[in-house]
Amino acid sequence: MLHHKLVHKRDGFGWQVIAFLNDPKLMVIWAVLLASVLLNNDEVISALWVLATLGFADAAGIVLKKYMHRQRPYKHSALENGYSFPSGHVLGATTMGLILLQLFGPKYGIGFIFLLIVIWMMVVISRLSLKAHYPSDIIGATSLAICCFSITTQIFIGIF
Repeated sequence: MLHHKLVHKRDGFGWQVIAFLNDPKLMVIWAVLLASVLLNNDEVISALWVLATLGFADAAGIVLKKYMHRQRPYKHSALENGYSFPSGHVLGATTMGLILLQLFGPKYGIGFIFLLIVIWMMVVISRLSLKAHYPSDIIGATSLAICCFSITTQIFIGIF
């Protein structure tokens, strides 16, 4: 019940837009678009790494959701279905944020890093405000994204 005391239910349009733009299925499209841009710039390894990283994180998230069977919070948005742990939106946003940070952080600097953090925080707040997840779902998704990112990065560094 701590979750219900921390956040009040808000099905506001803005939070729904943020949730839509960071939908796990749409995140795959964003990754394919990013990989296409990288391929167009002859960065084949980076393109493969982007797809492998998001694919690995998504696969791990799907397995955990199916294994854990954690129900969503009481009075969650009618737009949400499926299981709660881990948050697919936060998993995708964290993974993509780390990918973008790795690829473009050094080039675009602190402003870009700040923008990524703000977007990530908006995704987290949207998932809690829409009552789609418990805080532990967010923490689990963030931790899983960091682990998957670290593993694929080390694999690609080791191979290439």
